[in-house]
Amino acid sequence: MAWMVLALAALCAADAPVTKFEVTNPAGYEVGDLPLHLRVEALGPDGKRAENFCGTAKVDGLLQVKGRDRTPLTETPQFENGVVELNKVALEDSAMDVTHDEARGGWSPGRHIPGFFSILPPLFAILLALIFRQALIALFAGVWLGALFVHGYHPFTALLRSFDTYLPATIASNSSASILLFTMALGGMVGIISASGASNALVDVIAKRAHSRRAGMLTAWAAGIVVFFDDYANCLLVGNTVRPFTDRLRVSREKLAYIVDSTAAPVTTIAVVSTWIGYQAGLFDTVDELGKGHGYSHFLSALPYSFYSFFTIFFVFLIAWSRRDFGPMLQAERRAFHDGQLVRPGGQPLMDRELTEMAAKSRREGAHWLGAAVPVASVILTTIIGLYVSGSSSPELPKGAGLREIFASADSYAVLLWASFGGCIIAAAISLIRRDLTFNQTMESWIAGVKSMVMAALILVLAWALGAMCKDSLLTGDWVISTVSPSPHFLPVITFTVSAIIALATGSSFSTMAIVIPIAAPMAWQLTGDVGLSPHVIESIRYATLAAVLSGSVFGDHCSPISDTTIMSSMASASDHVDHVRTQMPYALFCAGVAGAVGFLPAGWGISPMITVPLGILVCVGAVYGLGRRVEAA
Repeated sequence: MAWMVLALAALCAADAPVTKFEVTNPAGYEVGDLPLHLRVEALGPDGKRAENFCGTAKVDGLLQVKGRDRTPLTETPQFENGVVELNKVALEDSAMDVTHDEARGGWSPGRHIPGFFSILPPLFAILLALIFRQALIALFAGVWLGALFVHGYHPFTALLRSFDTYLPATIASNSSASILLFTMALGGMVGIISASGASNALVDVIAKRAHSRRAGMLTAWAAGIVVFFDDYANCLLVGNTVRPFTDRLRVSREKLAYIVDSTAAPVTTIAVVSTWIGYQAGLFDTVDELGKGHGYSHFLSALPYSFYSFFTIFFVFLIAWSRRDFGPMLQAERRAFHDGQLVRPGGQPLMDRELTEMAAKSRREGAHWLGAAVPVASVILTTIIGLYVSGSSSPELPKGAGLREIFASADSYAVLLWASFGGCIIAAAISLIRRDLTFNQTMESWIAGVKSMVMAALILVLAWALGAMCKDSLLTGDWVISTVSPSPHFLPVITFTVSAIIALATGSSFSTMAIVIPIAAPMAWQLTGDVGLSPHVIESIRYATLAAVLSGSVFGDHCSPISDTTIMSSMASASDHVDHVRTQMPYALFCAGVAGAVGFLPAGWGISPMITVPLGILVCVGAVYGLGRRVEAA
């Protein structure tokens, strides 16, 4: 044992010969006045790294940054193999020095990127989305602009690095590949159950009991809840299937479009299994502060704070149940009920013939609703059971852990893959056993469903790349925090408002989430780190901020006339698109106001959703019965 100690001492000595220190900034550039990361390497007499040096060195001209505090750094940590890393440091003046005995080294700033440039890539993406209304072009342009700043303002080099570095890096990890596979597989399952006619049969089962205007609207609402796994499938199936009998019941097309639109996206943002969940969890996974591999658990933790989605779904139910309306929707409903005019005179129903033919082709004689219900139920059950089994067997699970800790410890991406591919197998087996589809038709339907998710996958990859650029290279979140520094108590409601404005302008909740999450999530974690808040308030602010991004994106999407789901709702419901937006906006604004004032603002002070959600529901009830009027009244 003694000779091992002597050997280690020989390999690592505090007084090993060092003639020079080489100080470098691995990033190669600075961003604004943000803290630096420096690397100090001890060099021996031969000019090579002195790997046996493990002492410390004196530092002059450097400050250690901890939150808002900056204290002089006088000594480096212990060297390991001749190298030490100095994290979160800042220059006291214009240069710094490192010394040890006679050895000396120094560093002064190199290439500087103005701090404002760190926010330009996401702003540039928003601007292009406004001009071209194309999320793919906008997100890629944001990635390219970030690469332009990082790589010395060379446009062609930035283009090449965007293709060969930043985009491939986003899908190199196991979690990213799992998210893409899950999204594609779930799309394939939806393709099978749609082509077999099972989705239409499931909606038809619900529609059989609709014999009044109230029943018709509640049927449309319930159908939107049942088809929770995909917003596009929700719009297409519910609108086209429910429209014939809501027409007979003299429900205006604007009201049907509102019900379809206001159950599609809100339901998918709070459903624990949907075609959105992989995307949302994947965005959470891009944020270092949240921890890799825990995107799904963070989604579950943020779920109780999804105020806009909860209030919107309840508000649709309340409007249908009470048969009361206000604003432009009341005028549209009275026109349909009293005059039989389902569409405003002069209105132009936005009906896509291809969508109608697609829905008609998927309606098959003898199709059974179990063909859709069983695969969807299997995905839900597999996810719940899989999370529990995976979490329970995790070696990191503490003793006496509760259900939330078990789910947080689970390998959520593996579980989602089990669930999605298992759902595909069950959907295919049912369609083959019942002979709704041949084997070739089943495969073609699965592939068609996978193809329908290509756009979401491409947006996801570009969103990952832009998020990584902002987070790792340009330090966007750090710069915004150091520049704006809002009170952490107001962060949830501010995030909700900003997300809503971006989604309204771009018409895309997906791209809004991709732009805002890499900025808002680090801000929520860092602003609540060293301010003396209680753990309960910190948790409330952090997860309310994550939920505010999702809720604000959906709200802005609802009010935007260029939103894809808003357009599809008008198509499937055969409503004039401008009339749909005009009648839906007052309802969306009201629910957003309740979500902000009753939900996100109190959440900034740690008030539980168990209190604010019931309070918001009471506000909705008071508004509908106070402002609303019966449609049947003259």
